[in-house]
Amino acid sequence: MRSIYTSFQFIVCGTDTDIGKTIISAFFVRGLNSYYWKPIQSGLEDETDSQTVSRLSKISKEKIIPEAYLFNEPVSPHWASEIDNKQVKISSLKLPIINDSLVLETAGGLMVPLTRDYLQIDQIKTWDLPVILVCRSSLGTLNHTLLSIEALKKRNIKILGIVINGKKHLDNPRTLTEFSGLPIIAEFPLLDNLNTKDLDILWKELNIKTKLDSIINHKRL
Repeated sequence: MRSIYTSFQFIVCGTDTDIGKTIISAFFVRGLNSYYWKPIQSGLEDETDSQTVSRLSKISKEKIIPEAYLFNEPVSPHWASEIDNKQVKISSLKLPIINDSLVLETAGGLMVPLTRDYLQIDQIKTWDLPVILVCRSSLGTLNHTLLSIEALKKRNIKILGIVINGKKHLDNPRTLTEFSGLPIIAEFPLLDNLNTKDLDILWKELNIKTKLDSIINHKRL
């Protein structure tokens, strides 16, 4: 497995806020034993997303790359930075140089502003890594997800596939696949008190390794 995924690096982005990006990031970090980086963290009242991923994935502390920016308020980065009087410098968001797999989690959705004149999707384009798009399973996801996919495709950003997070829906996965042409990597169930053991069980039950093998070989990433 390691020989295939040694340099497998990708971005986890969501179609909306509170979509479950951090849990899904922890899922992949655990399954791939990869590095994790959340460049911008907005909101410090509870544990940070990096701390959540560390707790759930149980990877070594060295594989949690420190954030470039930590802001106090749980609001869009462009505003959070102004509240804290810390300017986001795009030069500080360069990819870390590591010869290993990396899961990079964005702050919010694609069109979230990082500054007053720079959107997150602009930075995703600059990073030039493929995206795994996390969406919710419930009502409204078709519109949000298809719009997000359209925005990514318009900018020629590679999309590995979709992870649907939440209570199983009988039709949305099929509809998303038919309209987007993208694979559903996982339908991640809604679980209370999620823990590391749950991640390991789901990794096997959802057959993630085989799905990623197929996607990597097909896209030649």
